[in-house]
Amino acid sequence: MVDKVLFSSATDLWATPQKLFDALNAQYGFSVDVCATADNAKCPVFFTPEQDRLAQHWSGTCWMNPPYGRDIGKWIQKAHDTAQQGDATVVCLLPSRTDTAWWHEYCLKGKVTFIRGRLKFGTATNSAPFPSVLVEFPKFMNH
Repeated sequence: MVDKVLFSSATDLWATPQKLFDALNAQYGFSVDVCATADNAKCPVFFTPEQDRLAQHWSGTCWMNPPYGRDIGKWIQKAHDTAQQGDATVVCLLPSRTDTAWWHEYCLKGKVTFIRGRLKFGTATNSAPFPSVLVEFPKFMNH
């Protein structure tokens, strides 16, 4: 039953696989989860929907696994722009949708790492019906 909801359009929330996060956190040392709920936050500091996450000031080293719905482009733009402003490095877990405008406008400007195979999100027993990718937007350093 859980998988049917997770792998349908009934939800745009895909909980980060813990093993993937742990490996990335060891590399990056995330300070804030910019797109979380109280139940799935990966960092002690996190922003929830009630806090209007896109309106928050992101700083430090940020983890972002955004809702995968129609507004995903807004999240990726915010991650890109935050890094360009020098406020944060943002590492994003995204569906690999290379045919979209947001992919071409923002993701191609970051460091892209394709994930081999399909992830199992949250407590799902089945793999996601789409491939995933990591996009890193490093903090822009003005020299």
